[in-house]
Amino acid sequence: MPEPFQFTLEGRSGRARAGRFSTPHGDLETPLFAPVGTQATVKAITPAQLDEMGASLVLANTYHLYLRPGDELVAEMGGLHEFMRWPHPILTDSGGFQVFSLANSRVIDQDGVTFRSHLDGSLHRFTPAKVMQIQENLGADIIMVFDECAEPNDRAYNEEALLRTHAWAELCIAGKTRKDQALFGIVQGGIFDDLRARSVERIASLGFPGHAIGGLSVGETKEDMHRVLDVVNAILPEDKPRYLMGVGTPEDLVQGIKRGVDLFDCVLPTRLGRNNAAFLRRGGRLNLKNVEYLRDPNPIDADCTCYACNNFTRAYLRHLIQTNEMLSATLLSIHNLHTLIYLAKDLRAAIIRGDFEPMVAQLELQQLDKRVSLPTNN
Repeated sequence: MPEPFQFTLEGRSGRARAGRFSTPHGDLETPLFAPVGTQATVKAITPAQLDEMGASLVLANTYHLYLRPGDELVAEMGGLHEFMRWPHPILTDSGGFQVFSLANSRVIDQDGVTFRSHLDGSLHRFTPAKVMQIQENLGADIIMVFDECAEPNDRAYNEEALLRTHAWAELCIAGKTRKDQALFGIVQGGIFDDLRARSVERIASLGFPGHAIGGLSVGETKEDMHRVLDVVNAILPEDKPRYLMGVGTPEDLVQGIKRGVDLFDCVLPTRLGRNNAAFLRRGGRLNLKNVEYLRDPNPIDADCTCYACNNFTRAYLRHLIQTNEMLSATLLSIHNLHTLIYLAKDLRAAIIRGDFEPMVAQLELQQLDKRVSLPTNN
């Protein structure tokens, strides 16, 4: 049996890569999009539905699961795979983004962060060692170092935060004890090319089996995001997977994969699904609450083969929304997740076939106009 956490490249097109990352719970074919199950559940979706739509990796959140039900309880129940009944690979983030988003209720020092729970105001402390202990209790296949996600445009603060991020990465390595978990390092540095390059050099030198790109899609422009991805992916090791944290629209997947990203995740598909909105593969989105869909007999997206598009009309979905039926959130979430999962799968297949560039060129043309809508007569 091959050793876990091996990454092999199966195809290339420019910077874009088709790869395979082995884990104890199965291989991950990259590039891929991973649904987010913040509290050990992808909102409005069952594990069986995730399996049916082709999801291969699911994320859970260290901060939220630490607060409730508690990482020790999850360990007692057999770890996340058993607890949430998901047999495939799981990734947990370190909780760093959530802790640092609590700007008015946390204090940072060189050793960690003291913060108050958003639930009840109780006082807690995260250090690199503590975060490793929590993630080992949760038992995910891929775990993250504790890092500091700084405001992307503040250079002085990013310089300070980068020192902590790099020091904490080493402490996370020292605190990790389980061999059946892959610890990924995280590259930070805001929108500043030299800081990003410095972070890649330091993080890549530590021998992680994979690398995450953090601190993007947190307020910077798309142009800055794309430039940073160009800088980082040009110098990250070729033989390790690259994970772009918290990014997930059809446009983002196309641009990220084109620039060498292997893994994506985002809460947006299910959040939009709970708020009446649907992605279009060719760019933009629909608000199914709008009156224009009252008698629309078409599926959400004629380019989509998901359960919702194969069985229901826009008119029916609007009816569910207008009557506050829970099924609308499930069907729209299925559609949005399916759109991203299969866009990544199709781009992977195109890399291997050798027609990735024309496929991307066509998608980029379609995605230029974010107001695009599907014809109503097909």
